[in-house]
Amino acid sequence: MADYHFETIWDIPAPLPDVWQAILETDAWPSWWKGVQSVVVLTPGDENGIGAQRRFVWRSKLPYTLAFDMEVTRIEPMSRIEGRASGELEGTGVWRFEDTGDHVRVQYDWDVRTTRWWMNLLARSPARCSPGITTTS
Repeated sequence: MADYHFETIWDIPAPLPDVWQAILETDAWPSWWKGVQSVVVLTPGDENGIGAQRRFVWRSKLPYTLAFDMEVTRIEPMSRIEGRASGELEGTGVWRFEDTGDHVRVQYDWDVRTTRWWMNLLARSPARCSPGITTTS
């Protein structure tokens, strides 16, 4: 399997409660997040959202889609969300939220590995991207 670390940082000029709610409302992601094709709720989780499971389908610039399930494993309101992925990607993701006063800094760390044989084959090619990818938007 090929292992990847992605780090995404967004600086959003909006109040923390609005940003927090936008991330929590995954059903709306396809309407504003390019690449998210669909989000389906599999299990709603408890009253705090722990245990919630959703199936995500993503499409990138590459000519294929990725489908994986994400289970929420930890929530610290207005501060942190953690989850575990299974399916075509396996691993963990952590959202961190910081209110700086004039904007909200959102950082998403995503440590995953591919599970499909052809993805692992592509990962061994010389054209493979670095496993330490960092993106900033």
